[in-house]
Amino acid sequence: MDIKQDLVRHYRWLRQYGNNDSHSGNASVRVEDQIWLTPTGACADTLTAEFLVACPLEGPCGQGASLDGPLHQQIYQTNPAARAVLHSHGPYTVAATLGGDDFIPVDFEGQLYFPRVPVVTFPYEDYVEKAPKAVAQLLATHRIVVVRGHGVYACGESLNLAYKWSCSLELSAKTTLIAAGAGTVDFRNNPGP
Repeated sequence: MDIKQDLVRHYRWLRQYGNNDSHSGNASVRVEDQIWLTPTGACADTLTAEFLVACPLEGPCGQGASLDGPLHQQIYQTNPAARAVLHSHGPYTVAATLGGDDFIPVDFEGQLYFPRVPVVTFPYEDYVEKAPKAVAQLLATHRIVVVRGHGVYACGESLNLAYKWSCSLELSAKTTLIAAGAGTVDFRNNPGP
């Protein structure tokens, strides 16, 4: 499958399986020294490969690129092994991290993949300026990062891996919140096994 079509497919899956609403999040792939990025305001239900925006690794993003374009560029510059970046708004992950503390999964798979998920906080009005550097630096040493109140950034050596990290974190956050609601775990005071 063409890499651009594969990017659209993964972006749609984030919507289809509840990690994004119709117009939220963004996604990119790196092909040599170029990034293909979802456009600003993209609708996952109707996006096609021809609307993806080409951006260089450095310099201004192509016209119409996602507002997060500079953040994606910074991730690829900081982490040369990264070939894909997915940004999603998984509701369980956002809810579980609103307190601002790093997220420590209570389930086995979550602990296996990411024993600690960094959560960064910015005033919303400073997000565009501060998020690129902070998120990129964290993704150089972690598979996934949460921006408090906003969403998840995952990078990987492939789209499949970035998608796996995004979905795994969302399921882990869901499991944690269900367990907390059932009274079987207090993830704030006893974070993890």
